Amino acid sequence: MVTCVISNEKKRRKQEQSRLPSILGKVCGFPALLGVLLAGIIFWVLPKTIADPDLGWHLRNAEFLIHTHSFLRQDLYSFTTQGKPWMDHEWLSEIPFYLALRHFGPRGIFFVTYAAIASILLGIFGLATLLSKNSKSAFLIALLAIFGSSVSFGPRTLLFGWIFLLAELAILYTFREGLDVTWSLPFLFLLWVNAHGSWMIGLVVLGLFVASGLIEGAWGSIEATRWSGVQSRKLIWVSTLSVLALFINPYGWRLVLYPFDMAFRQKLNIASVLEWRTLDFHSPRGKIVFMAGVAAFLLQLVKKKKWMLHEVLFLMLGMYAALTYSRFLFLAAILVLPLFAKDLSAWIPPYRVGLDKPWLNAPIMIVFAVVVVLQFPTDRQLLDSGSDSFPNDALAYLQHFHPKGNVFNDYQWGGYLIWNARQIPVFVDSRVDIFEHNGVFKDYLDAMRLKETFRVFDTYSIRYVLFRKNEPLSYLLEHTPGWKVDYQDNTSILFERTGGSLEAKK
Repeated sequence: MVTCVISNEKKRRKQEQSRLPSILGKVCGFPALLGVLLAGIIFWVLPKTIADPDLGWHLRNAEFLIHTHSFLRQDLYSFTTQGKPWMDHEWLSEIPFYLALRHFGPRGIFFVTYAAIASILLGIFGLATLLSKNSKSAFLIALLAIFGSSVSFGPRTLLFGWIFLLAELAILYTFREGLDVTWSLPFLFLLWVNAHGSWMIGLVVLGLFVASGLIEGAWGSIEATRWSGVQSRKLIWVSTLSVLALFINPYGWRLVLYPFDMAFRQKLNIASVLEWRTLDFHSPRGKIVFMAGVAAFLLQLVKKKKWMLHEVLFLMLGMYAALTYSRFLFLAAILVLPLFAKDLSAWIPPYRVGLDKPWLNAPIMIVFAVVVVLQFPTDRQLLDSGSDSFPNDALAYLQHFHPKGNVFNDYQWGGYLIWNARQIPVFVDSRVDIFEHNGVFKDYLDAMRLKETFRVFDTYSIRYVLFRKNEPLSYLLEHTPGWKVDYQDNTSILFERTGGSLEAKK
């Protein structure tokens, strides 16, 4: 009996010892090394800043929700639309940034930003590996995605939308390969609709995927395979439940309709905000996108790859979105780039487990992690990083400034004031929807562009103007009687109105 126990114990130890190399190979294998290397490169290229025009009011929204346990339903921050109906359509994705700031300071916000961006790009790496079965070609695809998607680098709620999109694509691609976890899609959309309006893109992707399996055939390089009866019923059910899940939110049907409001009613927003403009092919980013498109076209000519119908539909959606709005370059990187990883794998030898050296990979991965920790920016560096974009130097003055009248402010600075100088109700901020619907954003653009500037000031009883120092509006006020400078630095200037109505002097 004792001999049997000793024999079993030796056998157990031997199994554990043989299991260790296997575990080490997975944790510190070559694909894992590429992932750590990719995360390190992302940290290197990521701007060491938390400056973003939306961040201030996102933080105030989350603070209001957590402290009052109620959702915002009207504007609390401006004097131009105060009390007007407004819904916080990104409330869920604001909470991580606020909690990070509350517990870890500015470094916490930067960490959440870095973690979100790294998750997206590592997700692209994972999708490309899934489709190509070659982690090396997937790594090159992820590198290309970094430079194509840097337009969205920053503490932005949109990042969580892209994370949800990657999760959706992983569910759909694995469904094609026989692993069915589509039951999770309704739960995904329930979170997504409360986090960001990009859920609409996810619903379009789901619709295209389902529709691609309703027909069968081959058209040149394009092939379509019809869903089985069981698959069709499953996809119809989860799609229906996903749509119904959208209505589980604090604002009901109004939140579900918000993406349509953005697309069809916020014309000035889309026409005026830089990232909603068409991709500039003269810019470095535009040239990279153009060269990537040419390379993909040449690969198709050489390889004569067979495309599944859903892949073609995703390709068309991603390319149309990216070429129409530079904001959606990240979307194209997610939808399009993983599809070309398989083409690259024809020229790149696949990863071979037998040649892997996990004992060598492990210290390299540790070194990368240590470098990231040591190079992590300080709170002071992060706060100073916005000195050229926001009135940082004026902050001490603004925090003690109690205006005896309305303040006309730079649109990009509205969120900054909402968080840092709460006693100053803003004229406008980057929540463009409420200001456009109430005519305020148009008036702001007219005043800033020196079109009926003083009429706008009279209409809103403007006594102060806080603006960038070297802008045409600042030059106009410096050379207009009835205005004096209360404060100025290298970035900002604060004017005070000392005369009466200036409409007649325009």
